[in-house]
Amino acid sequence: MRNEIEFEVFGKYALFTDPLTKMGGEKLSYQIPTYQALKGIVESIYWKPTLLMIIDEVRIMNPIQMESKGIRPIEYGGGNTLANYTYLKDVRYQVRAHFIFNPYRPDMSFDRNENKHHNILKRSLQAGGRRDIFLGTRECQAYVEPCVFGEGEGFYDQGEIHYGTMIHGINYPDETGKNEMEVRLWNPVMKKGIIKFPRPDQCTQIRKITEMYPKSFTNIQSQMALQSIRGGRESMSWLLNLYETYESNLDQVGVVEKKSND
Repeated sequence: MRNEIEFEVFGKYALFTDPLTKMGGEKLSYQIPTYQALKGIVESIYWKPTLLMIIDEVRIMNPIQMESKGIRPIEYGGGNTLANYTYLKDVRYQVRAHFIFNPYRPDMSFDRNENKHHNILKRSLQAGGRRDIFLGTRECQAYVEPCVFGEGEGFYDQGEIHYGTMIHGINYPDETGKNEMEVRLWNPVMKKGIIKFPRPDQCTQIRKITEMYPKSFTNIQSQMALQSIRGGRESMSWLLNLYETYESNLDQVGVVEKKSND
């Protein structure tokens, strides 16, 4: 599809924290990545408020291994605390995802160009992402590269594993249209190494966390109007001309001109 992406993400360590273990500071990783963690990786490759990134499925390539480490967490009030964090070790995942236009952001409708965003997404993936990639937490550095989902041999290509109830992800106001932050739960099942994720709007176990309001983004014309009011029209005139040229040729964006053999 013109809005689909397939990639492999890998790193030495990962920490998809079970929130039940955060209370005492002894963090323990889930055995598999959460939907929200994979969504964050895709958004680190390329993100715009116009888009909603949807994770379709993940394939577990390497055996699931755990390793505990003594960590000295930052204490801004002083102290010398030592905590034990349990990480996943030597992880590698294949991920299939796609994007849709955010129906709850009508203010970004001027930027809804599927071909443009898909091409940028592919180039950003080829370059290793626009922002740093990490697996669950900042100290777990990771790397991404394009792949064909399903190719190669995985450790769990046979059998079926149930993982019980775990976090699916978080609902934010600009993705749901509600002024609330919510958490989603689900019961993942890995079949032949592949975990298929339900879409966020298909999750049935949802709990409200707190009230929250979406960020406000204005389009380029509104920004130009604001600059004009502040006396910056001369400095913005070239950008206004560029925008008008883009708008007048919007139907040609992403269209490759075919040349005759004459």
